[in-house]
Amino acid sequence: MNLEGLHIKGDITTADADRVRYSHDASIFEVKPEVIIYPKDSEDVKNLVRWVGEHKAEQPFDDAQGKPEISLTARSAGSDMSGGPLNDSIILDFTKYFNHVLEVGNEYAVTEPGVYYRDFEKETLAKGLLLPSYPASREICAMGGIVANNSGGEKSLAYGKTEKYIEELNVVLSDGNEYVFRSLTPEELEIKKSQNDFEGQIYREMHALIESNYDAIQKAKPDVSKNSAGYNLWDVLVPINELDPVRSRARDSVASPKDRGAATSYGMNLNKLFVGSQGTLGLVTKIKFKLIKPKKYSKLLVIFLNDLAPLGDLVNEVMQFKPESFETYDDQTLKLAIRFLPDLIKKMKGSALSLFFEFTPEAIMILTGGLPKLVLLAEFTSDDESEVDEKLAKVQQIVESKFKAKTHITKDSEEAEKYWTIRRESFALLRKHVGDKHTAPFIDDVIVHVDQLPTFLPKLNQLVGEYPGLTYTIAGHAGDANFHVIPLMDFHNEANRQAIPELSEKVYDLVVSLHGSITAEHNDGLIRTPYLGKMYSPEIIELFKKTKQIFDPQNIFNPRKKVGGTLQYSLAHISKE
Repeated sequence: MNLEGLHIKGDITTADADRVRYSHDASIFEVKPEVIIYPKDSEDVKNLVRWVGEHKAEQPFDDAQGKPEISLTARSAGSDMSGGPLNDSIILDFTKYFNHVLEVGNEYAVTEPGVYYRDFEKETLAKGLLLPSYPASREICAMGGIVANNSGGEKSLAYGKTEKYIEELNVVLSDGNEYVFRSLTPEELEIKKSQNDFEGQIYREMHALIESNYDAIQKAKPDVSKNSAGYNLWDVLVPINELDPVRSRARDSVASPKDRGAATSYGMNLNKLFVGSQGTLGLVTKIKFKLIKPKKYSKLLVIFLNDLAPLGDLVNEVMQFKPESFETYDDQTLKLAIRFLPDLIKKMKGSALSLFFEFTPEAIMILTGGLPKLVLLAEFTSDDESEVDEKLAKVQQIVESKFKAKTHITKDSEEAEKYWTIRRESFALLRKHVGDKHTAPFIDDVIVHVDQLPTFLPKLNQLVGEYPGLTYTIAGHAGDANFHVIPLMDFHNEANRQAIPELSEKVYDLVVSLHGSITAEHNDGLIRTPYLGKMYSPEIIELFKKTKQIFDPQNIFNPRKKVGGTLQYSLAHISKE
């Protein structure tokens, strides 16, 4: 790629070793970029966007020679499981220079996108604050990816996903200028729409697009607790009762903009679009997060379930007591944890010897063949320890008497850490220790309604069971009925590669038939963009395309994600390693 005329302060590399390194994330894909750039500041990012915009026509896509269309794809930690930060043109790595936590206030923090979550959390916890939407990959992910994917994790059950915690975003748009986005009142929205610039144009066009299609958009909103599929058009117009915390927050009580007049009834929050857009609408350079104060006391009720049949009823019973987290992992994950115990202990805090003995009960289970089908972790928290103990006792009694399941209440944080580490590190252990097989997260993030679990899980097992050579683990968020299914595959085996589109089709059909979402947290990327038509009508898919066109008319930002992705391209870029 000819970079003549590009002037930036950051670093540029075209070394083959670097291109190979950036051709992978945590997904099944391999897409080798032509250039990797480490922008040093916002001016670099703006100059890059302007340079690509000016040179786009000079370096067109040439399918015959395999040359990529010039574009920019943001990357932070590269822990994405969907192929989101992979592209064959220019990759922008934000971890080298955009890696500073700029401020931690009383209820907020301002950070750059290349900061690792583990470092961000150290600074917020030092002030007694927490971003509760962190994902299970908390030790290896970065803040830019958390925003790009609208991440959620174990605490999303009580606190919601990342979209709830964005107060402001600094974003470089396709005109090469940086803008600050936040929630606007109806009056502020009208001022923005009156601007004679690119920002004003975006507000006018997005407002018109959503207002004129309001009913269709609201009808298309997935009826599940979490969703990262497509663009979040349904939450961009903000009813004034949600802008004003004094008023009722009941969305149903507010009529559509067409009925009440959007200028006086609705504000707008374009951050609802940027969060979860995988860098397809602009490049985020700074983030202001709202934070929470975590509860002082936390204990786990660990439930060992030998039969999946009562899972839905059990989850509903436990949910009545409002756990802060309700997680699960399967017997395969537990076997993996015991098999690679030394690696797991390294991730935990405390004495290696004492931690080793913490796993004795699980080792005995494996030796005696008494391994449960699922382990569930119900976390209860409060600023009053007696309240936690009271809830735990009640829930334990119900679970044991009604469902005949074995349970255990953790005695301290060190014991609880064992169970959390197994849950959080299961995917990392798989990636590291599967030998000639590859972790294949392609049906890894499905969500249905909790009461559908007794129907969904057996059917899911039946579908995966049609591929006898396929082993897999299941972990996830029982309280949300959001499961991460990770098959293990040898990608040199053509039959395995062919199983990916076949099984995806079947599993996604099952999920959609139950009115679920094909991705609750991990987003679309290369793996699910081709399947969005299963969840959304052609009318909504067309609105997604128009949204991309409004923000990025030259297709500068991260092409083939959200819109424009094809199954043919995705299958052609499955890793051969």
